[in-house]
Amino acid sequence: MDKILIRNLKIFAHHGVLEEEKANGQFFIFDIDAFVDISKPCESDNVEDTVNYALMVEHITETFTAQKDDLIERAAQRVAKELFASFERISELRILLKKPDAPIEADFDWVGVEIHRKREDFCNE
Repeated sequence: MDKILIRNLKIFAHHGVLEEEKANGQFFIFDIDAFVDISKPCESDNVEDTVNYALMVEHITETFTAQKDDLIERAAQRVAKELFASFERISELRILLKKPDAPIEADFDWVGVEIHRKREDFCNE
């Protein structure tokens, strides 16, 4: 299946269980696979026939920073809902949301969550 990929999208936001995370904020990193049939734009060379990744980044950033969530699970889900609502050509999403500066007393690169959602997961909402 065809995909539009966004890698290492860094966004500053105020998510976390701890009050200091909500107050001070931190960087989060997204890797997103948007499953989209891109056969038409491969032939037409017209951005109107695909999902514009610049617009995707705008929607991701606006949605992710619009509120403060305790859990990055919820923040990732909100982003998925927004992308499905805004881009009808997306059939599935894989969102990996990394939290490199999580307040954990350990040596690690990042912690995170990965969700995989299909458009039909949101049909009844």
